[in-house]
Amino acid sequence: MERINWPRWGKEATGTSPWARGKLLAALAVLTAGLLAFHSAVPNAVARIGSLLETFLPWLGLAVPLLLVLALLRRSALALVALLAPAAVWGFLFGGRLAADSRGAHDLTAVQHNVSDVNADPAATARTLTESDPDLLALEELTPAALPGYERALASAYPYRAVHGTVGLWSKQPLSDVRSLDIKPQGIEEDWNRGVRAKLRTGKGEIAVYVVHLPSVRVRWNGFSSGRRDESARLLGAVLAAEKLDRVILLGDLNGTTDDRGLAPVTSRMDSLGEGFAFSWPAAFPVSRIDHVMTRSATVTGIRTLPATDSDHLPVAADIELRG
Repeated sequence: MERINWPRWGKEATGTSPWARGKLLAALAVLTAGLLAFHSAVPNAVARIGSLLETFLPWLGLAVPLLLVLALLRRSALALVALLAPAAVWGFLFGGRLAADSRGAHDLTAVQHNVSDVNADPAATARTLTESDPDLLALEELTPAALPGYERALASAYPYRAVHGTVGLWSKQPLSDVRSLDIKPQGIEEDWNRGVRAKLRTGKGEIAVYVVHLPSVRVRWNGFSSGRRDESARLLGAVLAAEKLDRVILLGDLNGTTDDRGLAPVTSRMDSLGEGFAFSWPAAFPVSRIDHVMTRSATVTGIRTLPATDSDHLPVAADIELRG
């Protein structure tokens, strides 16, 4: 049998040791760790690059296996040691989310879904959403043509509903004090209605339930366009701050991840953000979760995606444990 000559980890012919090789790889590993740990320090003033980084922040961890392969090929002990830094930071930031995409102890289950304004089969979408038997259903991009189809499909199991503009909430338990939300940024036409609030009555007390759909963001040649989304998030944050009920459930397509500083006016007002990955967009190949279930004075104990519908988003289901 022919003997295989594996690459040696000793000095090269030039005399370079494994601890002197791969300095560039080591530097890239340290840079990756820095971006993960201090992403909030990346400025947003130019093209909102900070928000763009935070939108896909978990995926920065893919640099670790790539650099690992390159370090092994380069036979660089220096790079291998340096890779411990980004691996540790990623594990600290996101390791817990790996176990969170599951069922948890709960008092109620909520499903959030952007059903798409070009959804051709509302009845099939409604069936998919109700298969998990949630207590609450929040839908966005409801069109006047599609709304009757959702109402017919959900009426028997969800007798209580609150619909305003293109967003709606369906519930098994009574809703009251329904009102629209003013979260419209400047420069958007008058018929833009993407927020509704209702009071949910449960065996453990009353809960304010919000359903919202923040403006879309765009990645263009000149950067990340999120100005209107950020303005709407600030308006929503002010509404949440003024909410008198202690318990709050927020469901919606926020067009951003919980890591994105543009949503800080909202996320800073909530206690539990549903920390599982549960990537929901785009449905064909999900890379981020922009569909959210958040709570105040309650806990999201598990979050997961549901089977695809005729939408470019995946539905997101969350188990919620009420406090007190």
